Amino acid sequence: MSAQTTAELTFIDHPARILVDGDETGGEYGLVDMVAVPAGHMPPLHVHHDQDECFHVLEGELTLITAEDEATLRPGESLVAPRGIPHVYRVGDEPARYLVSSRPAGFERFVAAVDALDEVSPAALAAVAGEYGIEILGPPGTLP
Repeated sequence: MSAQTTAELTFIDHPARILVDGDETGGEYGLVDMVAVPAGHMPPLHVHHDQDECFHVLEGELTLITAEDEATLRPGESLVAPRGIPHVYRVGDEPARYLVSSRPAGFERFVAAVDALDEVSPAALAAVAGEYGIEILGPPGTLP
């Protein structure tokens, strides 16, 4: 067992670090640090077909939204977005930092693939997402 140094990546419009890659866990889980997500950030409406996604807030606020529920998380709070459930989230009025774990692993590889894109256009993002079992259902601002 050894600690690894993680490089800072750019995920859509903010820095991120892969803390645990699925290769280290036999594909069981991955862990990403969303380092400094801008206030008001909201990704496209999407659904993970292959992974459950867990959010754990370290700084700021994060509101997770599904068709059935809306929950605002503050530092120290966590919530699981189960696979197969369309969801979106919105960062509060201040920048946020949160951890995203996926089980099984895979989301961390998506983050790395987005970082490798020359340009993060909606079409490019949707194409890469599809390679990792993530379906984009609508543009940023679309609610379930």
